[in-house]
Amino acid sequence: MEHLSHKEKIAIMIAIIAAMFFAAVNQTIVGNALPKIVSELGGLDYYSWVFTIYMLTSSITTILAGKLSDIYGRKPFIIIGIIIFSIGALLAGTSKDIFQLIAYRGFQGLGAGLIMSAAFTAVGDLFAPRERGKWQGAMSAVFGVSSVFGPTLGGYIVDNLEWKWVFWVFLPLGIVALVLISKLYPSKQKSQGEKVDYIGSLFLTSTIVFTLLGFSWAGTKYDWDSTQIIGLFGAAIVSLMIFIFVERKATSPILPLFLFKNGIFTISNVIGFVIGVSMFGGVMYVPYFIQGVLGYSATHSSFLTMSMTLGLVFASAIGGQIITKTGKYKIQAIIGLCISTLGLFLLSTMDKETSQYLLVFYMVLVGFGLGIGMTVFTLTVQNAVDQKYLGVATASSQLFRSVGGTVGVAIMGTVLNSRMKEKMIELTQHAKSSNAAVPPEVAGKLEALKNPQLLLNHEKLHEIKATLPAEIVPLFDKMFAFLQDALTFALSGVFIFVTFTMLVAVVLTFFLKEVPLRSAAERVAKSKVS
Repeated sequence: MEHLSHKEKIAIMIAIIAAMFFAAVNQTIVGNALPKIVSELGGLDYYSWVFTIYMLTSSITTILAGKLSDIYGRKPFIIIGIIIFSIGALLAGTSKDIFQLIAYRGFQGLGAGLIMSAAFTAVGDLFAPRERGKWQGAMSAVFGVSSVFGPTLGGYIVDNLEWKWVFWVFLPLGIVALVLISKLYPSKQKSQGEKVDYIGSLFLTSTIVFTLLGFSWAGTKYDWDSTQIIGLFGAAIVSLMIFIFVERKATSPILPLFLFKNGIFTISNVIGFVIGVSMFGGVMYVPYFIQGVLGYSATHSSFLTMSMTLGLVFASAIGGQIITKTGKYKIQAIIGLCISTLGLFLLSTMDKETSQYLLVFYMVLVGFGLGIGMTVFTLTVQNAVDQKYLGVATASSQLFRSVGGTVGVAIMGTVLNSRMKEKMIELTQHAKSSNAAVPPEVAGKLEALKNPQLLLNHEKLHEIKATLPAEIVPLFDKMFAFLQDALTFALSGVFIFVTFTMLVAVVLTFFLKEVPLRSAAERVAKSKVS
């Protein structure tokens, strides 16, 4: 797109940012609203699957769209992605139970993968590597802004309106984004001599699906050493071996294996995977802590979590400008990830006595660190490959991060459930000994406190407490406090896990070779993949 004027490039970026904001805000609006939605639909055991299925389906389409957009151009995939995502959002609002919600969120994920893959790659098409820093920062800021508006609005909707509007409120924005992309984004002629690698696509998809299902079900639906889990991981390994064999023979592979011979490409993607594993701990489970342990409403929760995204927005803007001016990034990535590691560790120290001001400080640290460090690794991947592989390289970066997020959520779900179960055994024993002294009908109401999902339904808790005899209320308060402690114990384990994971990302970054980012003048030289 070198023939485009600067003004035309800016117009295209406005269209891309509109499409990205539509996808991002529809994703973030669910964060604080989901605990309330799950309390109405039921299915706390499947809570993480609302995120997992979205990551799984978006991961699949991300890598497929990366290669196909190198052949056919970015425009058709952004348009198709917007249409699929909009339909998924419309259907999600009609969900009657948790399983329908999971299915529709999975459909949304297909569209999200198409949008994000093509959008991030378009920045590489339009600008030289050194100039991409500020635009990558701007696009990260789009996620940050959506994370400010989304959760806040989502919390307000579930507190004051029907929860279906969480999914429907931004559908008009999808129409606007669709029109802008159609009008402003230039079309591209199909690359001659390029064939679609259908067989490679099939086995790459099966590898991703089997791997993510294995991690998602292990420790929750099935034991880690069960036949089902071993079978899934075995199928993933077989699919991967076939995929590697097919890619070596393919004339136009969906994911060229020689790219992994480039050390910068490989280690950047590994770091992206590790960051994906850890970053979703803050995104997914902090609202759970705020609403379940601290007892705040979804609306109040959204205002608190806003601090993390404000830190991310501010740091992304600053970090992008620094990269553009200096052309260097390694020390910035190390500092950013170290700050995030500290913030995640501090989250693991929280309990029901933690003040909301301290919580905000911890989340600002996490967000600020991610804003400085996370966007670096998309730039390093793009800078490491030839221009004609830009789409598949950018998609691989997003794929590794998304798969990392899915694996992380699955492992965190296992950690949460196992630690919660450990504490709930104590609560059950305590309830049995206490209930012996109360009437059977009252004991039945106290039995409801064994369900940790009740912590997310504040109205139900007040309703139960209001119907209890005065002499039983102290026992209710004691059991309620125990339930809060159990959830705190479980979430602390989750935050400790993501702290150690982020620490691994810090260590790996020290091994990243720093190659100065090319400027527009140097772009014509096009570095070859080593």
